[in-house]
Amino acid sequence: MITQQHKKKLPVDEQRYQLIEYDDFFFTQTNKKVRAKNLGEKFALINSYFFEYLKGYNIPCEYIKKTGKRNLLFLKFTELPFKVKILNAADKRTSKIFSIKPGTPLELPIYEFHFRNITNSIISESHLISFNICPSDDIKLIQRLCSKINAIVKSFFERRNESIVELTCCFGKFEGKIYLINDFSPLSLKIFKNESDGQLPDPYKLETVAQMKKYTDHLFNLTNGE
Repeated sequence: MITQQHKKKLPVDEQRYQLIEYDDFFFTQTNKKVRAKNLGEKFALINSYFFEYLKGYNIPCEYIKKTGKRNLLFLKFTELPFKVKILNAADKRTSKIFSIKPGTPLELPIYEFHFRNITNSIISESHLISFNICPSDDIKLIQRLCSKINAIVKSFFERRNESIVELTCCFGKFEGKIYLINDFSPLSLKIFKNESDGQLPDPYKLETVAQMKKYTDHLFNLTNGE
């Protein structure tokens, strides 16, 4: 599930910019709402770090800058109603279909289109085109961007002796151009340490405040805490 966030109005130039505020709660896999102190502030910091990092590799991002503890300033994009889930290792669904162990590293990443935030909403490129959700040329651009984003983020964690098994990317349009709009929260970045000691909570089972805090603090220390 994507980060819990909401848009805020700006006092000026609302035609061009918007604020995204990250809240101090998250939803578990069972859709239970859990509050956690200072969670939104760290979510905002982790996201802003990766947006700046990817912009350094010429990834087009709607992100402008961080404003306030929990707020990020973006261009006023129109969000595309689907997300791209990038798998670098087999998840439960993939492992069941192809009879391999969950977590098995994949030689090449899998790119899945998911419609909105609906459960079990995997769709194909043909769905996006047939229902006029996204033209073919934009889909091809998004696929190229996802491939590059995955390579950059995967390399980032590998240099820190960690593996990213899953990443979810969302995109928006502004003045006819495609931009990355999110998400680099602990709810999207599924990572595991490569060493045996000091294991992190299972990123697929962040159910308690303590588990989320430990996982979020780890991501924060890898980025803003470096």
